[in-house]
Amino acid sequence: MTRAAPADVPGILAAEPAVVLAARLTGLLGAAGSALDRSADMLRLPSGGHVYTPGRHDPHLYLVRAGRVKTAAVTRQGRTCLLDIHGRYDIFGESCLLEPVRDTEAVAMAPSELVRIPLAAFLDALATGPAYEESLRFLVGRLAEQRQRITQLVTRTSEQRLATVLLGLSRKLGEGHERHRRIDQRITQEELAQLVGTTRSRVGHFLKKFRAGGLVHRAPGHTLIVDEPRLRAYAETTGS
Repeated sequence: MTRAAPADVPGILAAEPAVVLAARLTGLLGAAGSALDRSADMLRLPSGGHVYTPGRHDPHLYLVRAGRVKTAAVTRQGRTCLLDIHGRYDIFGESCLLEPVRDTEAVAMAPSELVRIPLAAFLDALATGPAYEESLRFLVGRLAEQRQRITQLVTRTSEQRLATVLLGLSRKLGEGHERHRRIDQRITQEELAQLVGTTRSRVGHFLKKFRAGGLVHRAPGHTLIVDEPRLRAYAETTGS
């Protein structure tokens, strides 16, 4: 399997650990004879298609080449809790490093194209050196993200957490200038509520407040426009 390294990585994402690792892995995928090139394959999914489901034995990592994928925890009662949304150049599925049987689900939010990387080939790339440093930075970065989320649940209001979530989605999924970042992917208020840890009604109330303050705007369709500097300043000062 041969793929060119991503030359169109947006500048705002260029230093993100997942993007740096994605660039390295994509380069290895394009190296004839490499273990990754021999073993990785392309997975194309329609909107709503499952990458994996709870209980499935799936020792793979996934690199998003196009589209959007959400990961969620699912209870025995069938309730879901949205964990994250992954856009182009992001990597997910790293929990297989600990346990190859999935305890979460991953679902395409739009027609998506993924590179499916077997765990054994990924570990081989680490052992032989080419992706070692990038992989460590990626994994430590994911741990730091989770620690930050837990800290915010205790130290920040739900309004501040929503602002932070929107900033993160704008950075990962948005396009355009920082004062006019367009998120074209439809994300429901219920999904935002799950990411924030609050109710849908509270999210609706805060979004209305953000729009009134010029921090976000709705465009035709499902597009949300985020003014990142103003929203960041608001998140840092609200409730302080």
